[in-house]
Amino acid sequence: MQPNEIADILNRPISRELLARDLTRLAYVAKDGTPRSIPIAFTWNGSEIILCTTKNAPKLHALRANPTVALTIDTESHPPKILLIRGRVELDVVDGIPEEYLQMNGSYEMTSEQRVAWEAEIRSLYDGMVRIVVTPTWAKLIDFETTLPSAVEELVRRRAEREHS
Repeated sequence: MQPNEIADILNRPISRELLARDLTRLAYVAKDGTPRSIPIAFTWNGSEIILCTTKNAPKLHALRANPTVALTIDTESHPPKILLIRGRVELDVVDGIPEEYLQMNGSYEMTSEQRVAWEAEIRSLYDGMVRIVVTPTWAKLIDFETTLPSAVEELVRRRAEREHS
């Protein structure tokens, strides 16, 4: 997929709504060769998806060995809206708490007192984190109104061919 095609998909209004959500599902291949899919907080900076994790997270070993990932961001309502992204990760070890981590956890309902206590706890626990930076290499938006999964698109095409023959 060309970068302009990816940008076109990610800039659609529904995609932008999905990219503003709290959680994505990160899929990757573990070191033992088996698949993993985990929910993880994220933020979108306009060109990359940023995830943050502890410096001792097991997924880091797997991502260093195989930096290709897939992400799913979706809704719970009907019809579902689904943004599928494939990409490559770069791992950025940082001292302290990345600003993105504080941003991505800022949407949870907390009183100002709870927020202060949460940040103090985070800062006392982590001496640093790893930013997992995902650069999209492929994207697809499925909204079941204007776009469908490719297998369903094929069924719709076959039905239309049957009806016209």
